[in-house]
Amino acid sequence: MKRELTCIVCPIGCQLSVTLENGIVTEVTGNTCPRGKQYAIDECTNPVRTITTTARTSNGGVIPVKTAAPIPKELMFDCMKEIDRSVVTLPAKIGDVVIENLLGTGVDVVVTANMK
Repeated sequence: MKRELTCIVCPIGCQLSVTLENGIVTEVTGNTCPRGKQYAIDECTNPVRTITTTARTSNGGVIPVKTAAPIPKELMFDCMKEIDRSVVTLPAKIGDVVIENLLGTGVDVVVTANMK
């Protein structure tokens, strides 16, 4: 099976062609650096994403939050539901943990702006 990707590791945006056999990457072409090859392998075998969104605050507003590290792509919607249920107590500052160990991923959700 062939899969076409655009590399997002750097601004070049190489057009990658990935060959998969039984879920294993056997060939990557189109990359101009080793990071592109690794991106293609990771994206095809274990895709992850960083979630950036907002959470409700104790005063009825919203505050920007993000996952402190990438999470498995297949958990994104479940993670968003968990974040949507959270309420950040004010005042809050950058780096405050909103949710520890989001859905057992080992990744925290943190505040990305100061708010009084």
